[in-house]
Amino acid sequence: VFQYFWTAECQFINGTEKVRLVERRFYNRLQYVMYDSDVGHFVGFTPFGEKQARYWNSDPVIMEDKRAAVDTFCRHNYEVSTP
Repeated sequence: VFQYFWTAECQFINGTEKVRLVERRFYNRLQYVMYDSDVGHFVGFTPFGEKQARYWNSDPVIMEDKRAAVDTFCRHNYEVSTP
């Protein structure tokens, strides 16, 4: 059985003043690539993940979408995710 898992996490520091987006992708319980908005690009952890990271980092449309996700995904949903 092969498993693919993707997760995105928004971390809020002092409300929406400082927001961090961390996206992780796993295959068979092994994290192979991660995007961290504080770092600003994808980082690969396996040979396949490094290849994917290079490809995604070289695409300006994908990178602009990830940079904008801090506002469109995290800040936009702040009131939904906080008590």
